[in-house]
Amino acid sequence: MTTTTPSTLDAATLRDLVAAGRAPRLLDVRTPGEFETFHIPGSYNVPLDLLKEHREELRRQLDQDVVLICRSGARAAQAEQALTGVGLPNVKVLGGGIMAWQAANAPISQGKPRWDLERQVRLVAGSIVLASILASVLVPGMKWVAGFIGAGLTFAALTNTCAMGMLLGKLPYNRGARCDLDTIVGQLRAGPSTGGRA
Repeated sequence: MTTTTPSTLDAATLRDLVAAGRAPRLLDVRTPGEFETFHIPGSYNVPLDLLKEHREELRRQLDQDVVLICRSGARAAQAEQALTGVGLPNVKVLGGGIMAWQAANAPISQGKPRWDLERQVRLVAGSIVLASILASVLVPGMKWVAGFIGAGLTFAALTNTCAMGMLLGKLPYNRGARCDLDTIVGQLRAGPSTGGRA
């Protein structure tokens, strides 16, 4: 698997572009639940799984500079590979993600608090490991469940992907408001003047 380092834009530079009225299209690839918790004003929520599946259709709606946003930059880097793979030029990743944006004291739209996806993965993985180790006192074979989770986390780190995170992202808790291709394409076509962004 060949990976390239994504082109990044730091939070301070992006904040200056937004303040000057020269903001690129801001695509937040986190889950709708994470997006509803807090996001950069003017950004569009395009969850990573939807972006990867419909990158050709989305590419036709993106005719200007694009900055991809996630929690820390990892999912945005995957989105950048998907969009540059279909020929979209001028795609950048917000270095450090929304966490760097917050650290730069840049404007944030707040919503209902929820746990971010990475925290949910740590809770579920840790709970499974703990439960399987405790259960292995009675059923010795249960220790292999903990081993399986450990192998999965190692694979996730090496490939910069997370199957558990993708599964958790599909839960109703993380889906939030309606976020489908037709809605997103309509928002991208409408642009900022018609309230297409949150």
